[in-house]
Amino acid sequence: MAIREKFIRLRERIKAKLTLSPARKALLGEILKQIVHVKRDRIQEKGDSIEEINENSDIGELLYQSDIVLTHQQAKEIVEDIEGDKEDRAKRQAFRNRNYPRTLWSNGVYYYFHRNATPEVRSVFAKGAKLWMKDTCIDFFESNSAPDKIRVFKQNGCWSYIGRIGGQQDLSLGHGCESPDWLDQFAKQTTATNENYGITYDYGSIMHYGANSASQNGRPTMVPHDPKYVETLGSPIISFYELLMINTHYECTKNCNPATSAQCKMGGFPHPRDCKRCICPSGYGGRLCDQRPAGCGTVHHATAQYQSFHDQLGHATGQRPREDMDFCHYWITAPQGSKIEIKIAGLSRGSAVNGCRYWGVEIKTHADQRLTGYRFCAPEHIGVRLVSNFHIVPIITYNRIYPTTVNIQYRIVGGNVGGPMPQPRTNNNCVDNQECSTLVRTKNFCHNRSYTTSVKRGLCPRACGFCH
Repeated sequence: MAIREKFIRLRERIKAKLTLSPARKALLGEILKQIVHVKRDRIQEKGDSIEEINENSDIGELLYQSDIVLTHQQAKEIVEDIEGDKEDRAKRQAFRNRNYPRTLWSNGVYYYFHRNATPEVRSVFAKGAKLWMKDTCIDFFESNSAPDKIRVFKQNGCWSYIGRIGGQQDLSLGHGCESPDWLDQFAKQTTATNENYGITYDYGSIMHYGANSASQNGRPTMVPHDPKYVETLGSPIISFYELLMINTHYECTKNCNPATSAQCKMGGFPHPRDCKRCICPSGYGGRLCDQRPAGCGTVHHATAQYQSFHDQLGHATGQRPREDMDFCHYWITAPQGSKIEIKIAGLSRGSAVNGCRYWGVEIKTHADQRLTGYRFCAPEHIGVRLVSNFHIVPIITYNRIYPTTVNIQYRIVGGNVGGPMPQPRTNNNCVDNQECSTLVRTKNFCHNRSYTTSVKRGLCPRACGFCH
């Protein structure tokens, strides 16, 4: 039986597996209450994500997870996992099959361009390859004579195989894919073949679908536990944790002796091509990750009174998205032990898409500064307030379209405050949801940091100690 037919026959089993329990339905309902509805804009006619491009190219249903071509053996393993009801079956961010490490490009990635590859296709592939080489030990070589190689060509849609399958394999950059979003595709074919290695899940992963991916009614098809991350899903930027993961997967991290390598700050790690300097989380730079990244941006010192700054990025000429992203890095600082409140006072209109793929502002208020921050690019989020867990708040603006603006207000706030402001909804009757006891028992709900204070207060105000 054809693999495609087997997948079709498994649909009902998959649907049953995805059916939510009453407790999880209650949890989802509370999260959905806190998600701000954003009017989506369309920038590119063919689509603003790989999923949209492939769907509009009439090939989405022929691909696994909308953008991957599977070999017969890979498809067979996935079918066996589903039929066996395995809990650890292959996931987009954690897939390492029995053929590892033969699936790695251990001696470098060899590729060549088909004659139909346009100058745009050649340019973005070359730039993308340089981005991966810049922060890993993986090399790319252009060669059509290597035994194992990638043929880069322009076919319908954006798709590729997973990892190195042996011999020649194809990677398509069709109409609409001639942009830095091709990195999204290549990341899926490389880091999708690894394990998580105990590395923290990051909503800012370039491999992640957008919140509205495959939506038929414009509503989210997936939501994070922390609803403030909705706009971050579907990122166009490689995350720090992904760089750490692929460097671990390819054993690049073994290039550096911890005793003689750079002592990186903020959770950075020694660069496998130069162990005396570090690969840093976004928003941090310098040789040891203890400085603001060089270039556009400034340092602002917070006080108890609101202050503000204005950022504008983008090129005034033309409406077509550029290949290269421009970045500005700001730091809001305060004395150690302080918490800083950040308020979004202004955001441009007209370019709000899933994942803020063309422009946005990233605000890093987490205790773990290695995580991608919250990203916003829609005016519906004007007024959002965030409170930091650290006395430095990196704020990153980025853009590859026409000029866009961001207005930020900031101040020092006292007390043990965390999460968004104003205060979330409260249950005036202080009565727990009927599913609260199940959530507390099965998920350690009140102490689980995956869920925001707002969600806990909405579902379990009494059990979680919010009643007065």
